[in-house]
Formats: sequence, C-alpha cells, structure tokens
Amino acid sequence: MTQLIAGNWKMNGTLGANEALLGALAAGLGPLTPAQVAVCIPAPYWAQFRALAAQHPGLKAVALGAQDVSAHASGAYTGEMSAAMLKDFGCRYAIVGHSERRQYHGETDAVVAAKAQQALAHGITPIVCLGETLEQREAGQTFEVVKRQLAAVIHLNGHCISEIVVAYEPVWAIGTGKTASSEQAQEVHARLREQLKAASAHAERIKILYGGSMNAGNAAGLLAQPDIDGGLIGGASLKPADFLAIIGAAR
Repeated sequence: MTQLIAGNWKMNGTLGANEALLGALAAGLGPLTPAQVAVCIPAPYWAQFRALAAQHPGLKAVALGAQDVSAHASGAYTGEMSAAMLKDFGCRYAIVGHSERRQYHGETDAVVAAKAQQALAHGITPIVCLGETLEQREAGQTFEVVKRQLAAVIHLNGHCISEIVVAYEPVWAIGTGKTASSEQAQEVHARLREQLKAASAHAERIKILYGGSMNAGNAAGLLAQPDIDGGLIGGASLKPADFLAIIGAAR
C-alpha cells in the first residue's frame, strides 16, 4: 500500500509564508516520490494553493485538504463550510474529529461520524482522527477509547467505510514533542486494523496514519511498522526540509 503523508497546517499561514513554503515543497518533490502527499490548509488559502499548483509542476501531485467540514449540507450555520464548498475548491481530503476539535469545540463521536458522512457523500476522503488522552492511556483505556471513536464512524458509514482514512493521534503526543514509540503506535494500529476488517471486506484499502508528533527524526521507524500507512503531520509540515524528509522516509 502506498503511504500517505498529509500535512496539517492548523491555524498557521500568511500569503507570503505559504508561497515560500509551497514553493520549497514543489522544488523538493521529485517525480518518483514514493508517497501520496496532501496538505490540509486553512480555508482562506485554498485559492492560493490552486493558483500556485497551476504554476509549479511539483505541486500537481500534492492533494489539497481541509481541516474540517460541516456535519450539515447547507443552511443557517454561520462560519461552517459544507462538503460541497470543499468540493468546489478541489479538496480531496477533510480532517474530521481532530483532538483539538473534540477538545475545544466539544465535538462528539456522533458529530465526527456525521462529518465523515458529509465528506463521503461528496467524494471527499475524510481523515478520521482517533486518540486517547494521557489519563486514559495511564488508566489502560487506550483500546476502549479508540474502538468507541471508530465504531461511531463505522455505524453511520458502514456501507462505504473502506473509503475513509484513519489517523491515530494520541492526544498526549500532539504538539508536545512526545511521541508514541514505534511499538506503541503499531499496537494500536493493529487493533484498529482488526476492527476495520470486521466491518468491511475491503479493509485492506483503508490507510491508517500515525498523527502524534511525527518528525524527520522518528518518521522512518514509525513508517516501517506493518500497520502504519503514513502520517498526519502537524508542526513539521510547516518546515519544508522536515516535511520533505518525512515524505522521503515513506514507502
């Protein structure tokens, strides 16, 4: 399976900084890049990405992704972005259920499942984020938590669950500099793989990414694990050299 390296810029970027970052990425990506590559960027910069992709051949293979999508198709939901809007801008991916959305915006498992449903209905691949807090891990609840989070998405989207991407992002390792060891990450990924196989005859299509502070130094070890199919990259995706090094470590 070709691995997917997806950058999550979070709430970062300016027109000038984006142009420099994407230009460096375009220059560093070779025609034989082994991985699939995506960047999930703030919505105000989608048009800029499209314009730059038209100018830089190296960006043509980079997919555009959104950092969120509404659980609603349209209507009086001020500030929301529908899946149809994402589609208009050529977004191929949408992150749903990121731990920051769950924590700061109170998104429940049901809301995350509904967001995934909207993305799928418009031909957009949801990157469904799952993960436990430090307290939950220390209490031995890791597998219980991620199983529950994934089960909600499977329950609502079982007929097309093979079209999603899953990202395991231990909350305690996001933006903290801490990272799950390759063995810890693999153990959770293997459990998620078992759950997906029980839900779909085509589970082998589903990529499971690791999303907890993957960087240029630890990427090779994590990406070598049998059930880790890529990475959802936060801070390192804002540093061209680091992001390119992670992409280079993929298979």
